[in-house]
Amino acid sequence: MAFNKSIGIDLGTANTLVFMKGQGVIMREPSVVAVDTKNDTVKFVGTEAKEVIGKTPGSITVVRPLKDGVIADFDVTAAMLRIFIKRACGSSLLFKPTVIICIPSGVTEVERRAVRDAATNAGAGNVMIIEEPMAAAIGAGLPVNEPSGSMVVDIGGGTSDVAVISLNGIVASRNVRTGGDEFDQDIIAYIKRKFNLLIGERTAENIKIQVGTAYKLEEDLTIEVKGRNLINGLPKNAVITSEDVREALRESLDKIVEAIKETLEKTPPELAADIIDRGITLTGGGALLRGMDKLVSAETGIDVHIAESPLDCVANGTGYVIDHMDILKDVLEENNKTL
Repeated sequence: MAFNKSIGIDLGTANTLVFMKGQGVIMREPSVVAVDTKNDTVKFVGTEAKEVIGKTPGSITVVRPLKDGVIADFDVTAAMLRIFIKRACGSSLLFKPTVIICIPSGVTEVERRAVRDAATNAGAGNVMIIEEPMAAAIGAGLPVNEPSGSMVVDIGGGTSDVAVISLNGIVASRNVRTGGDEFDQDIIAYIKRKFNLLIGERTAENIKIQVGTAYKLEEDLTIEVKGRNLINGLPKNAVITSEDVREALRESLDKIVEAIKETLEKTPPELAADIIDRGITLTGGGALLRGMDKLVSAETGIDVHIAESPLDCVANGTGYVIDHMDILKDVLEENNKTL
């Protein structure tokens, strides 16, 4: 039965994706849980929970159990995983599934063990761990098992992972706890400061998607948003431009660019030459921010490519490992040595 029920889980701060062997990505849900505090039970998970953010009575709390790519609330994470695994494998877990689960590259041994324990408590059988940039590189189709350098920048919801990979191993890497969620908070803070306007997370995310940019555009995009006037407490409208968003994100984007430069500085010369030839690959939701590729290319002088289906790269990578365990077992064993 070894791999007949095998799933890969991209356990992200913003979204959790589940890959089922033979079926591809079968689930894509926000990493959000609504908990009824009266009896400590889970009311909603995923999309249903995200839709009630800011609309719940006092007895229901909406929780994001992961923060900066790691588990912030163990019990809620385990409950969320249990529901996702059950949905993926069916309610009968007579044979516990083999689970490959992703973690950011910079996590501690304790954080690593917490992820493994949460998956085990959720009903997984054999739990294997893979680092997110490795899974992202595999999912993006980079030749990770060859003796040549590949560079991947995975910009997720809570963290951004930068890694240079060769011969199934991570040669140099940096992890910064900055990602899409931080971008949203940057937008909220900027609009509060510039327009005296208070907006929510969902509005900030919509601004980021509609007019957000990391690099100067030839023509400014605009969006009208509604919020609360901080001076008189009344509803107020404001027009936000793409240049506003670029200014709001400047600091967070600088952190990601700095992490890329530091990783390149630590890369052996032979592998650095490969990266100049092959370019840098962007994955994760942050890769979809307008001009992200242009910004990284301008700052490093290296060609930058956005992976096909950047949101699915990590989940697809876990699936590829499941299907090619014979040649890619090393990418799992390396991560499990410290456990």
